[in-house]
Amino acid sequence: MTYLVTDNCIKCKNMDCVEVCPVDCFYEGENFLVINPDECIDCGVCEPECGPGAILADSALGAEAEKWHNINMKYSLIWPVITEKGEAPADADEWDGVPNKYDSGLMSELPGKGT
Repeated sequence: MTYLVTDNCIKCKNMDCVEVCPVDCFYEGENFLVINPDECIDCGVCEPECGPGAILADSALGAEAEKWHNINMKYSLIWPVITEKGEAPADADEWDGVPNKYDSGLMSELPGKGT
């Protein structure tokens, strides 16, 4: 089992999860965070810290597990690691709960600043 960042993080990018991670496995994109599934130790401390509820165990994702595993892996290999909480986007609350953000093309592939 591993934890993965899913659709609701896109454009919300709440970063409370970052500082509780004991192995620094979060990576930052311009408007989305990902977890490197190979680095995640499955401790689960990040899941309750995610206000938007975007972090889930892969076992809870059903048919979507492979999709989100691949997305998290791909971007964790090219985006910078993030170890400190940054600022969420000013309009994050407006995007919380909007469905299908990834499939609608709302995720930026650009890297974030990292720490």
